[in-house]
Formats: sequence, structure tokens, C-alpha cells
Amino acid sequence: MRHARGYRRLNRTHEHRKALFANMAGSLIEHEQIKTTLPKAKELRPIIEKLITLAKRGDLHARRQAAAQLKQDKHVARLFEILGPRYKERQGGYVRVLKAGFRYGDMAPMAIIEFVDRDPAAKGAADKARVEAEEAAES
Repeated sequence: MRHARGYRRLNRTHEHRKALFANMAGSLIEHEQIKTTLPKAKELRPIIEKLITLAKRGDLHARRQAAAQLKQDKHVARLFEILGPRYKERQGGYVRVLKAGFRYGDMAPMAIIEFVDRDPAAKGAADKARVEAEEAAES
């Protein structure tokens, strides 16, 4: 029996898990929707919920706590400038996990994790801006 076992280990060390969720949280904050395996999505949900709650507070200490969990400053800035004010009136439940079938190679259950009131234009916006900048530089 696995009573009082708080989280899934995902067959990784503590450091690997911490880095994995920092990267996944950053990607979700940047793109507002990502596709991953179902267990990873279910474990990422409470991490993102806590980060959004910090962003809603918006003070310096909350910003530093979020920066300690996330790897890049641009993700912290987006979290506090865009996502925090967006969910200011919401009492919780900022992300949803949708099942998305099974992966072809190993039949792992896949899921899409996304923000509830997400901006559809945010997905891939950084890549589009980078491509446009490269094309402008070539011209």
C-alpha cells in the first residue's frame, strides 16, 4: 500500500525531477499549452497553481520565490506581468489537464495541459518572432 506517498517519482532523481518541472513550468508559462505524458501533467498542475498564486500576490518576496523555482527570468516576468493579473479574480483551478490518446512509440498515455483562459496566439509566438527577425536580417 502506498499511503502517505505524496507525489510520483517518475523514475528520476530529486534533482532531475526538479529540473524537469522547472523546464516544463517555464514552457507552459511561455506557450500556455503543452503536450506531455499524463503522469507528468498531473504532477505539474500543483506546481503551476502555486506559481500563479505567487504571481497573484505580486510582491518582491513572491517574485523571488517564483524565480527560485523557474530557470529563466523571462518566464518569471511573464508570470507576474501577464498571468498574475489575468487570474486575479479567480479562486483557483488555473490549469486543466486533457487526455490526448497514447504515444505511438511506447503507448504512453499523453495529455495536454493548458491554462483555463489561455491566449491562443501565445503558442509559438516566440518562434514566429525569431523567424521574422532572421528573415528581416537577411533582407
